[in-house]
This record gives sequence, structure tokens and C-alpha cells, in this order.
Amino acid sequence: MSLTRVVLTSGRSLDLSELRLSSTYGGMLEGYPCRLVNDMKIKGLFHAAERAHPSLPVHLVPPPREYPDQYSGAFGPVEVLPSVACVGAFHSTALDRDHDPVLHRSALTIIWFQPTTDVPYGCDAEDALREVDWEGLARDYEL
Repeated sequence: MSLTRVVLTSGRSLDLSELRLSSTYGGMLEGYPCRLVNDMKIKGLFHAAERAHPSLPVHLVPPPREYPDQYSGAFGPVEVLPSVACVGAFHSTALDRDHDPVLHRSALTIIWFQPTTDVPYGCDAEDALREVDWEGLARDYEL
């Protein structure tokens, strides 16, 4: 049973079977959001997703980066990502039409950022998430 279903702009439906939400800057005791901090956060999410689902490919939806007019510190200008980091395990029908549709599915772990803790649903998911190239990134597996 899936948590929700997301419909890609291509029309393919994806079932979300696992979702992990975290605060983008939760636990940041010192410093400020900047490119270095953001890149480290993204790398950490990517490695955690690879460890959680070692047999699945992992894809990062490039997050929007904002540059508010604030004082730049030693690490460069302030750079802010959306406040919620998301890691989701998605499944869909098999990519290869020769595979038995009862025995095969396709899967991809996706990392994306969004401004709220809302679970993506249908066509109301973030546009960048709905534009993922499933056919080029996902992998078929046998049940």
C-alpha cells in the first residue's frame, strides 16, 4: 500500500512507499546557510538514501537556491534552500514492456526540497518533482 500517488508531467503514476522529511537546517548550531553548508547537506542526504536503499538508483531534484540580501560571512553569501528536505522511495510499473507486469516494477529513490511538510499528492506535487525523467533514471526489479 502506498502513502500517496504522484503523477508525473509525462502522465506516469508513481507510488510513494517510504518518505523521510527533515528540517533543512535543523541542528545547525553555528554558522549560516551558504553554498558550502547546503552542498554538505545534499551530500549527506544522498549518501543516506544510498545506504537505505542500496539496490535502487538515487536522484536529486536540483533545489532552488535563494540569495537574500544579508551580510556575507567568511563562507560567502547567504544561500537558502527550501525548509524541508525530502527523501522518498517511489515505485511504478515496469519500464521494459517485455517484463511481466505482475512480477516487475520500476523504482527510484528521489531527494527533493520543498517549503512545507505536505506529502506530495497527484498533480499537486512540486513541479520539479513531477518533471523527473522516470524512464531515464528508474530501474526495473522483479518482485
